[in-house]
Amino acid sequence: MAGVLALSSCKQAEEPKVAEKKAPVKVILIEAQLPPKPVKPPLPPLFSDIERRTFQFFWDTTNELNGLAPDRFPSRPFASIASVGFALTAYPIGIENGWVSRNQAIDRTLTTLKFFRDAPMGPQRTGRAGYKGFYYHFLDMQQGNRYDSWVELSSVDTALLMMGVLFTQSYYDGDDPREKEIRQIADMLYKRVDWRWLQQRAPLISMGWFPESGFIDHDWMGYNEAMMLYILALGSPTHGVDADAWTSWTRTYNNDWGVYQGQEYLSFGPMFGHQYSHVWIDFRDIQDQYMRERGIDYFLNSRRATLAQRDYAIDNPMKWKDYGENVWGLTAGDGPQNTSQEYRGEQRQFRHYSSRGAGLRENFDDGTIAPTAAISSIVFAPEVVIPATEEMHKRYGDFLYSSYGFLDSFNPSFNYDIPLKTGRMVPDRGWVASDYIAIDQGPILAMISNYQNEFVWNVMKKNPYIRAGLERAGFTGGWLTPEGEPQPLPKKDEQAAAARSLGMAESRAAAAQAQQDPSQRQNSTQRPKPE
Repeated sequence: MAGVLALSSCKQAEEPKVAEKKAPVKVILIEAQLPPKPVKPPLPPLFSDIERRTFQFFWDTTNELNGLAPDRFPSRPFASIASVGFALTAYPIGIENGWVSRNQAIDRTLTTLKFFRDAPMGPQRTGRAGYKGFYYHFLDMQQGNRYDSWVELSSVDTALLMMGVLFTQSYYDGDDPREKEIRQIADMLYKRVDWRWLQQRAPLISMGWFPESGFIDHDWMGYNEAMMLYILALGSPTHGVDADAWTSWTRTYNNDWGVYQGQEYLSFGPMFGHQYSHVWIDFRDIQDQYMRERGIDYFLNSRRATLAQRDYAIDNPMKWKDYGENVWGLTAGDGPQNTSQEYRGEQRQFRHYSSRGAGLRENFDDGTIAPTAAISSIVFAPEVVIPATEEMHKRYGDFLYSSYGFLDSFNPSFNYDIPLKTGRMVPDRGWVASDYIAIDQGPILAMISNYQNEFVWNVMKKNPYIRAGLERAGFTGGWLTPEGEPQPLPKKDEQAAAARSLGMAESRAAAAQAQQDPSQRQNSTQRPKPE
């Protein structure tokens, strides 16, 4: 808001003859009443180490010959197109931190984009990477074709890929012929995606398609990670969907709006649903119609979801071992095994790979904690994420933290002598994953970068397709406000709204307090009982 306000006042100074422009003056007076912007607390050294190791995951494990990134490592069974989207985002972070040269990243990025441009496309069941601009969820790491007959042409994973593709388009903005080529290929790949083709039950978008059986019967509707999919589809100048797609997407929001763990918010149990779209899009102070009516934005909604998950772990209704204020985090990820075992006198269900979460719906909890669930919320609630990350590293780091940062997940409550689907048992410590999963690594890296200097967000704000998609979805305010126009006045709780307009003020102020007085960390967010 402050940046827009400054621009507003400058424009007024440049055009003194337009005396009737009173709105900027009014806004400036409001700005003067706002609390001062707090100093952003520096992250502990651990986070720099996490950031570097997580970047190295993408740089080291990607196939240099085609740019395909593995779904997981070290098992590395196949490539994931979503992993590639995060990898394309990771390389510029490496440039900015001096871990790789710009030329190295350009070479890797061009190799990747050229692969997707030239990969065989079509409706055939085998020997193809995609169809209608969409790509199969999993590809063979070497050949780049559909991995197996159970792999779908995925709309949301194509969206994750395209977010990375558009990020490259906006980041590599130089006059070098290779950077121009990156922009051209990225533009072509995005414009080739035929979003309308997947609207078999328009205006909603299907989850995908199989060449053997046709379109998947389920559509993306209601709050989850597919928010970015609709923004991409709305922004397309070639195959863009109509604006009523967003209205239909939000139509069931009320089913998931309510109070959980003392937080009133739009609920989705696993944390990844509150994080993925936010990796690339800065939702602070921009609102669609639904959020305008609720008086918050999606950023604050994710903050409340983060706090609710932490408070769920503190309450620990299932009595899982080690759950507490600094050991928490439920999302999709690896687990020990699909099995039923007795735990504290009750039969409990455990799962292998699964979505785990706590909210009004979409709940499943088998004691498996994923560090990415907490760390990827660093931008939303640093005052609880920082101590949680430090505590998990301190308590479990000897078996959980390795070459590429945190392994995917761990379960201190699982101590059973049975065959495991994946991972290993640590004597007296429980189960720990053996793999890093790329779609859990990617948000860790990008969100730490966003917390430090808003790097990924600022790059994507320059992308015209993202802006067009947001505007067609009805988003207004914040950085979408045209230069020289005043910000809309807050409707209620002016101080809280002002804090949000100043960025992550509310979150950072609490984090600063925790940095200054470690004894206050555990009490910095006492639950206001009625994310």
